[in-house]
Amino acid sequence: MMTRMRYWTLLTLVVAIEAVALMPEGADLPTKPSAHCWCASYPNVTFCSWTEPPGSHPLDYIVSYSERRQPSISKPCRLIPPTSSFSSSSSSSSSSSSSSSEQLWHCHLPDLKLLTDYVINVTTVSSSGSSSVHLSSFMLEDVVKPDPPVDVKVSPHNARNVLMEWSPPPTWIYLDMAPLKYQITYRWNHKGQAKSVSLGPLESTSVELKGLSPGREYVFQVCAMDLLGLGQCSQWSSPVIVTLPTL
Repeated sequence: MMTRMRYWTLLTLVVAIEAVALMPEGADLPTKPSAHCWCASYPNVTFCSWTEPPGSHPLDYIVSYSERRQPSISKPCRLIPPTSSFSSSSSSSSSSSSSSSEQLWHCHLPDLKLLTDYVINVTTVSSSGSSSVHLSSFMLEDVVKPDPPVDVKVSPHNARNVLMEWSPPPTWIYLDMAPLKYQITYRWNHKGQAKSVSLGPLESTSVELKGLSPGREYVFQVCAMDLLGLGQCSQWSSPVIVTLPTL
């Protein structure tokens, strides 16, 4: 038997499609939003986001998702309007690349499964009744992207060695079930040329870096990734700048 939620979701989509069919020729359709999805913590912290272009007429969004092999069983994706606070690193990067006049929308998809192909349906409905539909597919293991590590500290041991320490991202909830690994980078300038070193992956949350140059300024950062290599590394942590003591 069709559930009430499924009934109303399908009914809303039918109404939107019929509204497009009844529109006069040449009527402007709202821009199709391009949804970008990522998982900040397996399994229940998955979000999709899209930008609302500047100067748009008032828009409403109807967002649902389903497993590709069961398209008739759809679930609503909980909308998070642009006015709501939202603190994901992936969201921040999308915001910084967008114009300040664009609004960034999000929706939450809880409890997704690995090895499952999902389809997200974002239907844009304008105040004039016109609508457009954007479909996007993804698998959870491809969009895993933790938030950056926090509390990064760099302590010089002497003129050549430092101890670098950090904490896992607090949004990565189930460390016992899904551990993280880390990539390290540090960089410096030498005679006007940028130099850098990358290390990892590391499973610990500290590392001693040896053989640095006394009196030189270094910039240290770390990113986090699922231990099994699912998805991609987080954005780099906030940079920590340290000048080593001279001999």
